[in-house]
Amino acid sequence: MKLLLAEDEKDLSRALAAVLGHSGYEVTAVYDGEAAVEAAKKNAYDVMVFDIMMPKMTGLEAVRAIRTNSDMTPVLFLTAKSEVDDRIAGLDAGADDYLTKPFAMGELLARVRSLTRRSTVYGARELRFGSVILDAEHLEMKRENSIRLANKEAHLMEYLMLNPNKYIGTDELFNHIWSDEPQTDKGIVFVYVSFLKNKLLSIDADITIDADGRGSYILTEI
Repeated sequence: MKLLLAEDEKDLSRALAAVLGHSGYEVTAVYDGEAAVEAAKKNAYDVMVFDIMMPKMTGLEAVRAIRTNSDMTPVLFLTAKSEVDDRIAGLDAGADDYLTKPFAMGELLARVRSLTRRSTVYGARELRFGSVILDAEHLEMKRENSIRLANKEAHLMEYLMLNPNKYIGTDELFNHIWSDEPQTDKGIVFVYVSFLKNKLLSIDADITIDADGRGSYILTEI
């Protein structure tokens, strides 16, 4: 799983990245809020861990900016502040959880695992991008009219809608959607993207899935 870590204390960042990496996470480390926003715009992550007090842009400002791009990746805030008002401000900014410094590494890992588990149930609610609504729970996509989706189609569309306007590679899509079918050929991703593109056309969608010619795909507005 891919994790974005935004922590300006470099010694702490290196320690956190080492622990998270040892636990199986692919960690991208940045050291200020602006860099965190730029990384989130370009790449899809399974979870983000942000310090609140960072240079150039605070964690609160960074998460607000990320949320305005329809990015609903789970966010865990790290903060030295313990006042209730600061916790509320973090949650209101779009964070999903917070952890007050100092903390045990075991608790950090437990919070991250909890957020990644929670992200797998996003399909229980509706997602919207452009004028298209996806109900992944009931396998339906609609705009002017609606169309049924196969289970894998719904999961693929869900992942793309959780990460709009980002190029996502074939390997990453395969690992998220077909992790329970490791023997399947990765060419299945192209096939299912083609299915989804045709279904988007059938409902006169104002969004589409484009390819970069190198095996990456992006969900974008037309």
